[in-house]
Amino acid sequence: MFARCSSSLVRPSVQVRIFRRFQSTLVVAEHNNETLNPITANAVTAAKKLGGDVTVLVAGTKVGPVSEAAAKLDGVAKVLVAEGDAYKGLLAESLTPLVLATQNQFKFTHIVAGATAFGKAVLPRIAAKLDVSPISEIVEVKSADTFVRTIYAGNAIQTLKSKDPVKVITVRGTNFEATGAAGSPAAIEKAPEGDFASKTTEFVSQELTKSDRPSLTAAKIIISGGRGMKSGDNFKMLYDLADKWGAAVGASRAAVDAGYVPNDLQIGQTGKIVAPELYVAVGISGAIQHLAGMKDSKTIVAINKDPEAPIFQVSDYGLVADLFKVIPEINEKC
Repeated sequence: MFARCSSSLVRPSVQVRIFRRFQSTLVVAEHNNETLNPITANAVTAAKKLGGDVTVLVAGTKVGPVSEAAAKLDGVAKVLVAEGDAYKGLLAESLTPLVLATQNQFKFTHIVAGATAFGKAVLPRIAAKLDVSPISEIVEVKSADTFVRTIYAGNAIQTLKSKDPVKVITVRGTNFEATGAAGSPAAIEKAPEGDFASKTTEFVSQELTKSDRPSLTAAKIIISGGRGMKSGDNFKMLYDLADKWGAAVGASRAAVDAGYVPNDLQIGQTGKIVAPELYVAVGISGAIQHLAGMKDSKTIVAINKDPEAPIFQVSDYGLVADLFKVIPEINEKC
């Protein structure tokens, strides 16, 4: 015998809807009011890997050309522009409230900038105000909430998953190819307005070192000197060679601390992170702090009279010789 079930005993179907927050990223542009810093194009590449729309924020005094350049980057959906004296010198104290106001209006899931002195000054402040943990110097994007970064001066790789509602990230530019030009420029709009000028900090002036040589972060060839150079005058050998090769000149922290060269030439964990096509280390022993800043170079050549120098462990080509004999010979033959 079969009995028909009463309709009152049948459980009604339940519809379950899953709401997922749409991914969107704000890239804070770095520039000098005239040209866009190349690191911004690298940051946009990382932002595209996060998924969703990419918006670039350009703040400064007269940023028309910069905002137009940002709009031409592939993958950028919108450019927000903030102009005014408050952003003179791109002080972190003034940019932070601007970014927070922008975040409050658009509700981005990610805020990104390059892992430069600029990005390292601005983004930790933003993270603190949003009460989230900053994620510094990522080298890879696994997913929208999972990232890879180096720790212990590059001797270990860490994969981390962030549960924060807003991810605040700095990007190591050497690990992300710069995005190309878009087929058509993105829309340019005004950023949120307000009195964002810092009440405690004022930009007075800056003195920039001018050189015909390429910058360290953009150079395809870098010649670096270390403590083995013995004096600042001896760096002239490297300057002469760099001029012939169209290269940039860098230095280890030991050379900078000894006063041989200014600190804007320092490469390493506490200096600039570079990854040129060719890196020539002259008189550099190879401390882990220095290796952290250059070991991603495509080809590494080391010149050192100590055959046990750690730099030889990461170099593709090594020459055990007196640099004061080798460099003049190379200069003569170039």
